Amino acid sequence: MKKMTKQEEQIVKFVQDDFATRQFARKPFETQWLMNMNFYMGNQFCGVGYGGELEDLDKQYFWQEREIFNHIAPVVDVRLAKLGKIKPTTTVLPASNDEKDVFAAKVSKKILDSISAKLELNKKITQAMQWSEICGTSFYKITWNPTHGQVVAQDEEGKQIRSGEVEITVCSPFEIYPDSFTCENLEACQSIIHARAMDVSEIKNRYDIDLQGEDINIFSLSSTSVGVGGLGYSSAAPKISQGVKTNSALVIERYEKPSPERPNGRLTIVVGDYLFFDGDLPYEIGADGARTFPFVKQVSLNQVSSFWGVSVIDRLIPVQRAYNSVKNRKHEFMNRLTMGVLTVEDGSIDIENLEDEGLCPGKILVYRQGSTAPEFLDGENLSGSFEEEEDKLLNEFKDISGVNQVFDSSMASSNLSGTALELMLEQDELRLNNTADNMKDCVKSVSQMILNLYKQFAIIPRLARIVGDNGEVELFYFNSSDISSDDIELETQADLGESVSQRRQMVFNLIDAGLLNDENGQMSTKMKVKALQLLGLGIWENAQDTNELHIKKADNENLKLYKNQPVKVSEIDEHELHIDRHIAFMLGGDYEEQSLLDSTLEQRFLQHINAHKKMLKEKKEAK
Repeated sequence: MKKMTKQEEQIVKFVQDDFATRQFARKPFETQWLMNMNFYMGNQFCGVGYGGELEDLDKQYFWQEREIFNHIAPVVDVRLAKLGKIKPTTTVLPASNDEKDVFAAKVSKKILDSISAKLELNKKITQAMQWSEICGTSFYKITWNPTHGQVVAQDEEGKQIRSGEVEITVCSPFEIYPDSFTCENLEACQSIIHARAMDVSEIKNRYDIDLQGEDINIFSLSSTSVGVGGLGYSSAAPKISQGVKTNSALVIERYEKPSPERPNGRLTIVVGDYLFFDGDLPYEIGADGARTFPFVKQVSLNQVSSFWGVSVIDRLIPVQRAYNSVKNRKHEFMNRLTMGVLTVEDGSIDIENLEDEGLCPGKILVYRQGSTAPEFLDGENLSGSFEEEEDKLLNEFKDISGVNQVFDSSMASSNLSGTALELMLEQDELRLNNTADNMKDCVKSVSQMILNLYKQFAIIPRLARIVGDNGEVELFYFNSSDISSDDIELETQADLGESVSQRRQMVFNLIDAGLLNDENGQMSTKMKVKALQLLGLGIWENAQDTNELHIKKADNENLKLYKNQPVKVSEIDEHELHIDRHIAFMLGGDYEEQSLLDSTLEQRFLQHINAHKKMLKEKKEAK
């Protein structure tokens, strides 16, 4: 490892100082995130100490009840379950009505379907939602990994050269440091720091830098030997991990957006105390191919004039504390009623024996002759205010979180119409709409960045695989020239408040109304397959849509004729459909431009079309 120059050392110091400044400024947010995680996991007797660190709260008296009645975890789990019903799917719009752009949009759609299945995008969406629901904010990092993908060659040393592949990583808010916490989105930031603790062996493989490992806390990203937060845990409740990663070093990536001084932006990577890279932003993933940050931010609830989102746990913590207090005080009061408080004259009995054994049934209590016999103090009955306060706090959980149990026992016993129940269900889901919309916007942005990365780096033709509507596996080749549009529209397989039975009933209503029939009053094979898919039975339908297959075959023939490759007309072709597809391609702008350069292009297409017409005529005469 070569020695750094003085200029490189200055760059490293600048990045480390900038990172330390942002660390200090972000400390209050980190404390809140850690508290949210603790309350979700069940360690709810913690608070912020005088030094701003998270600390365990001790009992005021040894006899105090410290049980935890966790209502936050079920609320978050229900929200995640409802949001998990939404399965975003992308649709790519063509840049124009030109045949090539329409074909490119179809290829882009297939690319997104293929990479979503390959990288298990739905799992990453679920992971990001968990972070955003608990801490308020999460991030997707979309990059290009040149060490992944298909093997395309070997270098002189025999090492495999791969085609590269998109890599999507979910980042927790503990790893991201914006330059200003008042910016509401990433586009308003001038620079972003992504810092994370990485194992020294991984650093060696990725950056070829040898470092001495140390213990680093993954939440505060600072060196530590005993953990973080000063949490002196003493209760038996579940607790969040201290987050100490051993044998690791700090990797800091500082992204700076394009400016007049640096039109391509700037990326600086510091590994430990060494400068690994300092240059332009590598990815053209912004609008119109601009270089920008490779991050997408997802928030649970938006906060005005703040970079960080808000979690519903932030609002539930005071209610949870009050609920735990009421329940514990209630149990303490009931203990006094059942066990009693005994008054004893000094010196009349063996106090130590009474403390150790208590007043068990059948116990013979011997007291000094002439003294007053021990007796229980008269206690009051349990006040109804405990029950009232408990019910009020439970209602506050529902009101604040937006998660209501609509069909509880009291609701089930009442006489409500179907319309009333439907309105209540709609109101029950209304509070989750903002979170669902934020998630959809993130998936749309991630999809756009994926296409832009392939447009930038997929120079060599690459093979991809998708599963079609009927369950068939389709293989296709593509490269960067096949991607001409990143205009994304989002569809959802299920939305909030929409159950499977409701979706099926809607399809049946459309079928009964005849809205899915063609001009002949019949439902086409393609529409039948689509209807079965909407009913959740599409994968059971193995019949191929022959028209769709003929369209694909005709499109492949167009490309072969365009590239002057041999094409043979088959007797099984749907000749009318083929002729229409070939003529549509000849009317496109790409054909017109190529015909000026290739004088035989029109002749090839016309010969092929005439061959189709000849076979079509023979087929009609045979009938």
